[in-house]
Amino acid sequence: MSSWTRSPGRLLECPSGCIPNAHPKGFSCFVLFGRDTLSDPERSDLGHKHYDPWMGARPILLYRLGNPFVDVNYVGTVMLKCKKSEFVLRGELAHHVVVEYEEFNTDVTPLFLASHSGNFTLVRKLLNVGADVNQRVFRGYPTTAAVREGHLKILEVLISCGASQLACEEALLEASYLGLARPAEMLMESDMIRSRAAVHALVSASCRGFVDVASALLKCGVDANATDRLLLQSSKPFLHANVNCSALVAAIVSRQINVVKILLQAGVRTDIKVNLGAWSWDTNTGEDFRVGAGLAEPYSVTWCAVEYFEASGAILTMLLQHLSPNNPHLGRTLIHHAILCNNAKAVDILLSCGADIEAQTNTTSKIDSQLRPIHLAARLGSSQILQHLIKAGCNVNSVTGEHGDTPLMICTRYKSEKCLKILAAAGADFSVVNSSTGESASSIAESSKWNLGFQQAVLDVIRDGVVIKSTNEVVFCPLMFVTRANDTEALKKLIETEGVNLDRQDENGFSAAMVAAKIGHLEAFKLLLNAGADMKLRNKHGETALKLSEVNHNRIEFEKLMLKESLEMTIKSPRCHFDSLHQAVEMGDFDYVRVLITNEGYDVNSIDDDGYTPLMLAAKGGHAKLCELLICLGAKLEVENHKHETAFSLGKDKNDVVQVIKDKMAKELVLKGARVKKHTRCGKGSPHRRVLRMVEAIGVLRWGKWMNKRNAVCKGADVGPSDVFRWNRRRRFDTDEPGLFHVVTTKNKEVHFVCEGGVEMAELWVRGIKLVTREAIFGKNRLF
Repeated sequence: MSSWTRSPGRLLECPSGCIPNAHPKGFSCFVLFGRDTLSDPERSDLGHKHYDPWMGARPILLYRLGNPFVDVNYVGTVMLKCKKSEFVLRGELAHHVVVEYEEFNTDVTPLFLASHSGNFTLVRKLLNVGADVNQRVFRGYPTTAAVREGHLKILEVLISCGASQLACEEALLEASYLGLARPAEMLMESDMIRSRAAVHALVSASCRGFVDVASALLKCGVDANATDRLLLQSSKPFLHANVNCSALVAAIVSRQINVVKILLQAGVRTDIKVNLGAWSWDTNTGEDFRVGAGLAEPYSVTWCAVEYFEASGAILTMLLQHLSPNNPHLGRTLIHHAILCNNAKAVDILLSCGADIEAQTNTTSKIDSQLRPIHLAARLGSSQILQHLIKAGCNVNSVTGEHGDTPLMICTRYKSEKCLKILAAAGADFSVVNSSTGESASSIAESSKWNLGFQQAVLDVIRDGVVIKSTNEVVFCPLMFVTRANDTEALKKLIETEGVNLDRQDENGFSAAMVAAKIGHLEAFKLLLNAGADMKLRNKHGETALKLSEVNHNRIEFEKLMLKESLEMTIKSPRCHFDSLHQAVEMGDFDYVRVLITNEGYDVNSIDDDGYTPLMLAAKGGHAKLCELLICLGAKLEVENHKHETAFSLGKDKNDVVQVIKDKMAKELVLKGARVKKHTRCGKGSPHRRVLRMVEAIGVLRWGKWMNKRNAVCKGADVGPSDVFRWNRRRRFDTDEPGLFHVVTTKNKEVHFVCEGGVEMAELWVRGIKLVTREAIFGKNRLF
């Protein structure tokens, strides 16, 4: 074949310089046409469909076509600009056809090029002078080019002028690939399409989601039930394989809802088997395992719709209108397959369409037989599916065949925390034991080394306010379980539950309070104690809760708690009875002492058998804060015991206690007041006696009769005389008189007083004045 070149705007010229009609093959120069409008910037706006290969050379072409030596079927090489179609997968939507134009060298005939460019007049001229409508080049037949470029009128002419079966079938496939319904319909009406090619076109269009093409093919009588080999693709589960399938299967795998809809409306068969599964199971043992897509046993199209599920579930819903969801397949039903695929939406659709929620698997092995959907969901840890099943009303305590496991036991064995919580909230019985080993869910957790996970899941459920069901508390007692875990929040929830028995004892006579005391769970013990649990109960060994608490490291704390309830007990130094307030003071329990006095009405000055008041015991024990509390609550300092000891004398070797008691004594002294000797004019005048006291509410120092009383706000006070006073009375020799103290008012005036009792009493006056003044300015320190 000679190579020909093209000059822009000119006809193709032979390199040898010969004239076109003198060429050995008679190849006419019209093969490569005049100006290429697609590559011409000045004509690019015309678009490819306006490409006119005849322009600029019309008279010459008409002349050449009339030349009998011109070969109209000659094949030449040209730079052809044509469509390049790429298909973008869009999940459950129809494939998107992306069209781009590209230029490349290819073989063409005049008729192919005219059909490609859309020159209807030239196509007719070529056909009239004998152009072969069935001559095929690399890019296909002229019919293929007409379909690809969308030239329907030219396609119609080519068909009517004798396009062959192969030419029409190839064009039909091109139409099905590109989603062109009208060309497909025209080609089917030509009666040149064999059934096999039509089926291939239908399956291809269904796979790609081209509803119009599939609908047109069905209207033309294409067998919708026939199969053809096609490349099917899926990302989940992964599939990329050539498979013999029908249009329905191709549409299901490609998740094309509208195509499935028109196929079902056309009456396509649904009782067919598909070999596309990725899950398989051993019918002898019931064991399920993952295989490559297409390697599992053939199954129904509804099973295919579950495995290749689309988001809305419309395909499965439509199929279930024709097929029952309860038809068994190798010992299982469709709902088992949906659970195996972890497809919660599919399970929901199946349940709404009448799937048997209690359907059992049927295998030759009794070990794994009679698995209900809830058992399978619990084993696989499918929490969302489990919720759907429970909502639909399945039996949460149903048991399997040989083992007799409940769903709760199964999810415990497989350590599924979410499923355990869901089952517990749904009322699963924790006290059921299986028939094979006699284990409950809690014992299975222990044998599976999942104690902590099981415990955490159960506690979370209880904290959420769920009442754990246990029909046999010997096997599982929620109160005992929570107490051993020492979870205070969960225990509070249980205690608040109506009908809970706080004093229930197990087979060894242990109550929840005894368990907490023995283990040393102080917080749990507190809650049980405050809730009214009986602390006098004894186990089979005659031990009470307090006796059991002696072996743990919180022994003292437990004793204090028991004291708060004024319980009777026997200890190493037997006492028939003890007073809670005095015992609490001895242990330094500030909060409990406060509660007993302020809330329970205990007498703050009550005396025990040894003559001690609570304040004496607090001072003796060195509990300064407790002394301060008792004093604030009205404890008397002057009370003496049988040995004539006071609180002050008992605590004299404990500095903190002494300071607290002195504050109390000083405050009482200055507020009560006393007669003192008052010096005038800072020692220059004659002293006289006055009643001196502090006014607590306003923090002022007051002396004198009511008609001539004096008030002073003190900014300072000290024992002994000031320097000025000492100078003023230097000749009277009384500046070191015992009991002398002075104050400095806010007006910087010094006032001197002499009290009875010497220096110790003067110190109390100074302490009291400072204390009352400070409290009046800054407020009292609140202990409670």
